[in-house]
Amino acid sequence: MTENNFWLKKIEISVSEAEKRTGRNAMNMQETYTAYLIETRSVEHTDGQSVLTDSLWRRYSEFELLRNYLLVYYPHIVVPPLPEKRAEFVWHKLSADNMDPDFVERRRIGLENFLLRVASHPILCRDKIFYLFLTQEGNWKETVNETGFQLKADSRLKALNATFRVKNPDKRFTELKHYSDELQSVISHLLRVRARVADRLYGVYKVHGNYGRVFSEWSAIEKEMGDGLQSAGHHMDVYASSIDDILEDEEHYADQLKEYLFYAEALRAVCRKHELMQYDLEMAAQDLASKKQQCEELATGTVRTFSLKGMTTKLFGQETPEQREARIKVLEEQISEGEQQLKSKNLEGREFVKNAWADIERFKEQKNHDLKEALISYAVMQISMCKKGIQVWTNAKECFSKM
Repeated sequence: MTENNFWLKKIEISVSEAEKRTGRNAMNMQETYTAYLIETRSVEHTDGQSVLTDSLWRRYSEFELLRNYLLVYYPHIVVPPLPEKRAEFVWHKLSADNMDPDFVERRRIGLENFLLRVASHPILCRDKIFYLFLTQEGNWKETVNETGFQLKADSRLKALNATFRVKNPDKRFTELKHYSDELQSVISHLLRVRARVADRLYGVYKVHGNYGRVFSEWSAIEKEMGDGLQSAGHHMDVYASSIDDILEDEEHYADQLKEYLFYAEALRAVCRKHELMQYDLEMAAQDLASKKQQCEELATGTVRTFSLKGMTTKLFGQETPEQREARIKVLEEQISEGEQQLKSKNLEGREFVKNAWADIERFKEQKNHDLKEALISYAVMQISMCKKGIQVWTNAKECFSKM
């Protein structure tokens, strides 16, 4: 797609609201869905002029349509993933309902992050369909479908066939595919461990509420110790209730990990496309070699390998010289076309590898930076949580000391 002048300016993009709606789907059936308000605002403007803000509503399915389009038109790019459609790796107190307000809020943040990822990408940000996604509410789906991207999408069966039948896979892409599988496995395990820890932590914190109840009851029967016990019980109650906010904050760090869980599939998509291109190249080379062999056999009158044509010749007699010359001419034309196609596929393959690897290197830098920041922030949050626990018991100790 050509560069749009709009993207030469700096803009701010946000998904500012989520709204529950009811309507009819393509089957004319009633359905409930969530719509998200996208706002865009130009940062650079002439002095004295007001800054115009564009806004429109989009469904999650429209975000999906945008990403599917980007996957087809930019197969060499690690296209940013969307946030999960339904909650995964949840601990037992967290709702898995995709209409749950907390989940919708986290998904709103994830959708905003997706748009910011695309907008900051040096190639994707200039795409016309992406620009229209942000600015054209009506007929946007029709505009996407008019690109015919669905017809260009590779079939899953063809991709699976290429995976098992390609003879000379690129070692770099094979290793990248294995890495993406391992990255997905590691992050999945990490999220499961975090969910189990959250379950147990929730129980530990909430059971401290029993301290609060017991100290409060005890204070009622004591005169000298009553005030101290009552104050200590209050600190225990505050400690017990603090876990809800702590685990809600943790979910945002979990969502950052989930983004790279889904990025693993985006890496595999690039690898699959390369496998398909390599498979097509090998099939074209094989077909060309076969035609050259047929042409040589016709020219020399010798058959090197068993063929149906050879059996037919033995049964029904030799071709006339004119027939053989006509076939040779057709084969020579096919060979010429095949050589051009093979040359074109080789150039296309080299260009794909060059562009894909450049984007993969860009992605690696982004991944290393993001995951480092996320893990550090998570560790800082755990340290802060422990310090608050120490403070609660320090306050309780002071209460006991004053009795």
